[in-house]
Parts: sequence; C-alpha cells; structure tokens
Amino acid sequence: MLGAIWQKLKSGLARTRDLFVGVAGLFRGKGRVDQAFLQELEKRLLAADMGAGVTREIVAQVRQAFLDREITGDVETFVRRELRTLLGDDDRSIHLAESGPTVILIAGVNGSGKTTSIAKLAHLFNKQGKKVLVAACDTFRAAAVEQLALWAKRSGVDIVKGQTGADPASVAHDACEKARAKHYDILIVDTAGRLHTQTHLMRELEKIQRILAKQIPGAPHEALMILDATNGQNAIAQAQEFQKTIQSTGLIVTKLDGTAKGGSVFAIRRKLELPVKLIGVGEGMDDLEPFDPDAFVAALFE
Repeated sequence: MLGAIWQKLKSGLARTRDLFVGVAGLFRGKGRVDQAFLQELEKRLLAADMGAGVTREIVAQVRQAFLDREITGDVETFVRRELRTLLGDDDRSIHLAESGPTVILIAGVNGSGKTTSIAKLAHLFNKQGKKVLVAACDTFRAAAVEQLALWAKRSGVDIVKGQTGADPASVAHDACEKARAKHYDILIVDTAGRLHTQTHLMRELEKIQRILAKQIPGAPHEALMILDATNGQNAIAQAQEFQKTIQSTGLIVTKLDGTAKGGSVFAIRRKLELPVKLIGVGEGMDDLEPFDPDAFVAALFE
C-alpha cells in the first residue's frame, strides 16, 4: 500500500528500526501490562531518542488503557496509533507561488546537511520539469559556495553567487532579479550555516528575508529549517532559536539513515509544532523524500 516510499524508509531507517525491534518485541511477548512492563517500555522508547516528554506520554497512555491486562496485539496497535497522532495531520506540501518564482529560504547550522539538502531539493524540482535557480548566500565560507556550485552542476540547475565575504543580501537581491527576468519557477536561497549564538549572522538572515520580501511578493513562500537527525534532542534547541529569527514553515530532517535516533522526529514535531515536510534517508540525489507519517511509523515496526 505504501509502495516505494515505504521500501526506501525500511532501508533508510534500519538503525532506528533495530531499536524499535525491542519496543515491538515487548508488545509481541506474553505476560501482563504491569509496572515492570511499563518501565521496560519507557527504557526502550528513550533509547530510540523519543525524548522524555513523548516517552512519558506514551507510557502513561498505555498504563491507563491496558494496566493489568494481558499483552495482546491491541497494545502494539494502540501505540502505533498514538505515535502516528504525534506526527500530526499538517499540510506537508511545498507551497508554490501563484505567479512568478517560488522562493524557498533554507536555514540551519553547519554540518546539518544543508548544502546537500538544497541540491536534492533542486534535483527534485528539476525532475518535475521546473526551472530552478539556487542563490549561494553563504558568502562567509568560500568552501560553502564552491560546494553548492558543484552540487548545482550535478543537479542540472543554475546558481547565483558572489565573492567570498560579499554581502549575502546583495546575492539574494541579484538572485531575485535573475529569477524574475529569466522566468525561473523556483529560487532556493542558501544562508550561512550559523549557531544561535552568532548574533551578527542571525541579523544577516533577517536582512535576507527583508530583501526577498521586497523583491518578490510573498517571499519567502517557504522557510525551511534543516535539522540533523543524528543530533537527536539537541536539534530541537537549535530549531527553537532559529524560530526567533525566521518564521519557519516546515522542517527537513536529514541523515535519518545514519542514526539510531530516528525517534527524535516525534519529539521534534511535538515540541516545535512544525510540519516535517521532507526527510533525508540516504546520500543519493533521490534520497530526499516527502515525509509520509503513515509510512514512517509502519517502517519502524516492520
């Protein structure tokens, strides 16, 4: 039913799923839902990096619904349903402008997979037949611009870049002008990888947003934050600080294939109340997938 996405998730979530085998094993054993069972459930959910809040909530719900009852398949069905509910029923689509170029602003810390995610996103739109332009506004690091230019070439899309140390907002301005003049469908704007402690870079991010809004009506139409799944719960703190600077419209969670902390997706969605729109489940250009919560939960328990 879930097809190719489910199969890719099964492979990409292998490390996280190994931990959920332990969770699922609890539900498929014999005995009763007693205090020892609940303590073990808590331990295994925390090991999968579900986070203390989400874990306590799930355990409390299982206690209320099944305490002192025999362990049956109903317990697993119940937990699956609760996990699915945690992921919400958000609009996970990428919102496109009604006319003119759609502007997508990308933010995230260095090392989160920001550059490769931009390349994969550009590749995704390119495959859909859209004309894509990338703006390399991380002008503080020459390597960042060079890497993005290389990925843009591989993706078959165009790029606007400036000299190292150039004003990032000026690159954004030039990219907007080119996107309008050359009738691009999509403009993806990279920004400097930054920590929330780097106040001057956060101000640059605000400036880029102002330039985009001035040049193209409604821009940015999407402001996506890149979160590294291998950071687990720490990714939440990073995203909360970014939220003070940009009004994010959604999340891209990367490197799910490289971590056993995939359970953090539940805590991320619950804490930030932002839709997870895309997930990275591999290193290939086609390994950025629209997030399907039904497939995600199913893959964890497969």
